[in-house]
Amino acid sequence: MMIKDDHHYHNIKSWVQNFEQSLSQLERNENEKAKNDPKLREIYRNEVQRKLDDLRKEIQDYETLTTHDPKTPLTLNLEDINDLPLLLIKARMAAKLSHKELADLAGLEEAQIQEYEENDYETASFIDVMSVFYALDITVKKGEFIVPLDTLRRTPITKEELLSKTT
Repeated sequence: MMIKDDHHYHNIKSWVQNFEQSLSQLERNENEKAKNDPKLREIYRNEVQRKLDDLRKEIQDYETLTTHDPKTPLTLNLEDINDLPLLLIKARMAAKLSHKELADLAGLEEAQIQEYEENDYETASFIDVMSVFYALDITVKKGEFIVPLDTLRRTPITKEELLSKTT
């Protein structure tokens, strides 16, 4: 999950408060089910804490992007090609460009950019992705792609396999 706008940011902040309250109640032993089963209590606490940590990280990432000085270059790392859509969204946010401004720069319609971001660019053509990439003036340094020729797959990939790799 990635926070993409202020509305989502404020929702996530309220979720954080709810999770903090849940942890607090759990620590005070107010959850009846957890009180009766210490193992369940620990599992529940760990899950709530894990989710809380994830949400706090998302908030921190969003705040870093939205407060970044747009006159200073930003380095974004891409560990997996499936994360390219998030990189494009993060770059737009850090550049403090609206959907309309990015659309104008990329030669696209504002509604297209909004749809692409909402769907993590799943519906975008390669040419549209490249238009956004170049409109954001993104450059790649030390890009390294590994092609394992000795274990290269020799059977067609199914759509199900491909979709499972993107989640």
